[in-house]
Amino acid sequence: MSQANVTLFTVDAVLILDNDSHRILTKYYQPPHPYPNGQYASQYPTIKEQRAFEKGLFDKTHKQGTDIILFDNHVVVYKEIVDVIIYVVGGLNENETLLYQVVLALRDALEILLKHSLDKRTIMDNYDLVSLAVDETVDDGIILETDAALISARVSRPPAYDAGVKNLDLSEQGLLNAYQMAKERLAERLKQAL
Repeated sequence: MSQANVTLFTVDAVLILDNDSHRILTKYYQPPHPYPNGQYASQYPTIKEQRAFEKGLFDKTHKQGTDIILFDNHVVVYKEIVDVIIYVVGGLNENETLLYQVVLALRDALEILLKHSLDKRTIMDNYDLVSLAVDETVDDGIILETDAALISARVSRPPAYDAGVKNLDLSEQGLLNAYQMAKERLAERLKQAL
């Protein structure tokens, strides 16, 4: 009986490249643990190797009609949108349907966040939102979410504060009102105690 490689780590890289194979956003992931054979999955530890992989991948996929390919012992799913290409790269044994759901969720979340203007310039102008969307979708190679609405909501929602602190008026009048209210409550408590 062979030992199966069961792990949550499914994504090796998320890449967003332009039409000239230049990087817009790239995130390579390495599993926190070695595979049963004792080796780590990272095949591209240097930027030079990463760029060579990206160039070869771009040359093979640019202006093609497919969305899923096998390239350099990886399952690669991608979507071309206007002048950018979004890639999700997984291991050779990964489920391509799951990886395809990730690329679709990322594309749809970016369309929601960028108001259906998914091109290189808009991505560069809103790099923070794009980076957060990628991080909300995939974190350290683990798929967190495949629902575009949830991803975009998590990225665009302001941080939640305590309800009592949210409506706090710190102006001079607000502080005077708070002082007056505290003085009145203290007077009431003193009257009740007597």
